[in-house]
Amino acid sequence: MQQLTEIRWHARAGQGAVTAAKLVAETALELDQYMQAMPEYGPERMGAPIQAFTRISTIPIEIHNNIEHPDVVVVLDESLLSIVDVTRGLKEDGVVIVNTCSPAAAVRSRLGRTTGRVAAIDASGISLDKLKREMPNTPMIGALAKATGLFEVDAVCDHLTKTFGKKFTQEIIDANVASVRTAYEEVSIDG
Repeated sequence: MQQLTEIRWHARAGQGAVTAAKLVAETALELDQYMQAMPEYGPERMGAPIQAFTRISTIPIEIHNNIEHPDVVVVLDESLLSIVDVTRGLKEDGVVIVNTCSPAAAVRSRLGRTTGRVAAIDASGISLDKLKREMPNTPMIGALAKATGLFEVDAVCDHLTKTFGKKFTQEIIDANVASVRTAYEEVSIDG
């Protein structure tokens, strides 16, 4: 991993992007890395486009602003691709991960990306199957782990189990862990 990895999350309010950004940051902390996680809200209504940000580093982080030039962009809602420039500022060798039923090569074409990596995962379908509701955030963390190599999937699942164990039943924890592992295995990556 490079010294600093910056991740920008795009979602709609209520899809769990802020929770996902925090879970990824806390996983890094458990692995003795430095981290930041922060949301940026627009209109405070369910379904409104939002952004969240995560920084992970092997050295102390001395910047405290929104991420303008991310290494990774995670898109929890495919409909945002037509209304938000999700690749704005993305580094040339950056990674884009999109919740979609389309293959990664089709997403690359749609985004007009000729460099970097593009990953696609049906996080909504996985969450409906495993969680019995559409909550794509935890499957997207599994896809992020695979597409970037930032973490082993076991580290993500261990942290999720600890964190969710404080407020959810074992059945919900197991379903979320299963959704992370399924996305990790099923994500398609182009590049």
